[in-house]
Amino acid sequence: MSEHGTAIGFAPDEIDFTASTRSARLKWVIVVNSELPPGRAVNAAVCTAVATAKAVSGLLGDEAVDADGERYTGLPWTGCSILSADTEKLRAVRAKAAASPDCHVADMPAVAQQIRVYDDFLATMKEIPTEEMGYCAIGVVGPRNRIDKLVGKLPLMA
Repeated sequence: MSEHGTAIGFAPDEIDFTASTRSARLKWVIVVNSELPPGRAVNAAVCTAVATAKAVSGLLGDEAVDADGERYTGLPWTGCSILSADTEKLRAVRAKAAASPDCHVADMPAVAQQIRVYDDFLATMKEIPTEEMGYCAIGVVGPRNRIDKLVGKLPLMA
């Protein structure tokens, strides 16, 4: 669900594994804080990806099978670009995405990488005002044209 309670995802008849990722109605991006060291950046991207895949229907494709019959977990058939932005740009993109009723946002607040007990994380989150929240990464899914406008010319994560 988006922050507005609207389910975001693909209907079964929209899922087309023969189509280019660029033809999908929805686009998925993860924007990672460019100021994070590599290990924390990867952790943040993975955490937002897992949260997004759980919440947005139809993102994952069917499992793959190799020539020897070995099975591989399905991957996102829509693709997912991993971009980077500094702290302020990340916060601005997140605010615009969260304000859009047609976008799903998965957040990785900075405090999440500092606390090892989930209940403590939940309690700490209640103490931080939105305008003061720091982010390690965000995952955003929404209409392709809307996502393109949100992320503008952000570079791919290096």
